[in-house]
Amino acid sequence: MTLLSVDNVDANHGLLRAVRGVSLTLDEGEVVALVGANGAGKTTLLRAISGAHRAGSGRITLDGVDVTDLPPHRRARMGIALVPEGRRLFAELTVEENLLVAARHARAGTWTVDAVMAAFPLLQPLRSKRASSLSGGEQQATAIGRSLMTNPRVLLLDEVSLGLAPQAVEAVYRSIETVIGAGATVLLVEQDLSRAMRVAHRLMCMLEGRVVLEGPAAGLTREQVTEAYFGLGRHVLAEST
Repeated sequence: MTLLSVDNVDANHGLLRAVRGVSLTLDEGEVVALVGANGAGKTTLLRAISGAHRAGSGRITLDGVDVTDLPPHRRARMGIALVPEGRRLFAELTVEENLLVAARHARAGTWTVDAVMAAFPLLQPLRSKRASSLSGGEQQATAIGRSLMTNPRVLLLDEVSLGLAPQAVEAVYRSIETVIGAGATVLLVEQDLSRAMRVAHRLMCMLEGRVVLEGPAAGLTREQVTEAYFGLGRHVLAEST
């Protein structure tokens, strides 16, 4: 069943038309990875879906309900949660306090502080530590956990591995796979192509604001995705004309 639908959405980033007529669907329990070079429009698209960035045109629906013109807090209460690039935690609050802030207006569901700690075991000994004292990987785990505390229907993850040490990326992705295994519906923006193809059911590649390649992650080769990523190959040229 289609849970999230994005239909012919345009969105600007400043004066730049960063998203150009993008359409996508996300089924309940599905994981879709969105890849592309810097400036391809991935983050702007996620922000448009969450309401943090206004779409210039097009339509966004959640479970058949049009949310295109709703503010971000209304979308969050309906079940759209964004983990933004850069984490953006409350620096002076502890890990547990960051989680509890998100729980104040949460939907009913299974994600609690204890459930988050079980999914992200690296956070268990850090419950009382301030977010400002955490490593990058610990902050990323806290940011994802904070979004889970809202019991989202759709989880939008923006650049999970960006700026993290390889060991931290491994730890965070082990937990993400636990979340996916619990049935989460995820739209993931990721620069690490290998990881994106490993966890996703379906993969989409953006180039200059458009989707230029889409297919089952298991059915696409790394070479096909790389060609689309850099604007090579006939399928990309056809989309651009």
